[in-house]
Amino acid sequence: MKSTPFVRPYRPSDREALARICVMTAHQGQDSSSLHPDHELMPSIFAYPYVHLEPDFAFVLDDGEGSAVGYVLGVPDTADFAARFRTQWLPRVTGAYPPVEGAARTPSEEMIGLLHTPERMVRDELTEFPAHLHIDLLPPWQGKGYGRTLMHTLLSALHEKGVPAVHLCMVRANTPARAFYDRLGFRLLEVSDPGPVWYLGRSTAVA
Repeated sequence: MKSTPFVRPYRPSDREALARICVMTAHQGQDSSSLHPDHELMPSIFAYPYVHLEPDFAFVLDDGEGSAVGYVLGVPDTADFAARFRTQWLPRVTGAYPPVEGAARTPSEEMIGLLHTPERMVRDELTEFPAHLHIDLLPPWQGKGYGRTLMHTLLSALHEKGVPAVHLCMVRANTPARAFYDRLGFRLLEVSDPGPVWYLGRSTAVA
């Protein structure tokens, strides 16, 4: 009998699966593996630091057989997370990804630039939405309600900790993701010079 998929807390044995999910969804919601040949790069920016610094707000979708096929990663205080990203996370990965000198010449160098500027996560316009999150599922698991379950799990965890609201940053080209967030009650937040991204936010309260 096939087991039922379920959401559970992240555990260290999920690390390899976490990286795969990140790589397979990191380019506008699609596979980034050809764009970034080093498949540890994107997880080192958008996945590993979250489970390292804020493990209590990391949840995965288990396929029912023990494998993670999706995740939601959150932080309750973005400013605090950005500060600890610089002091506690960057020293762990700078040897593999040193700062780029001059202008970025490749997509991976652009991402390394993001790695070394965690302060970019802190925006004055987002003060009322102190938490932020990343959510990703492998394509076969999308559109089946699992994303909503993951999101509500994180929202509830943040709400229980007294965090009033959360935001996320998404590439505008990923239109299916925008529709998903709209259905979950996220609204567009006004941010000066946002570039090719949208900032969306909502309360952590789940009806």
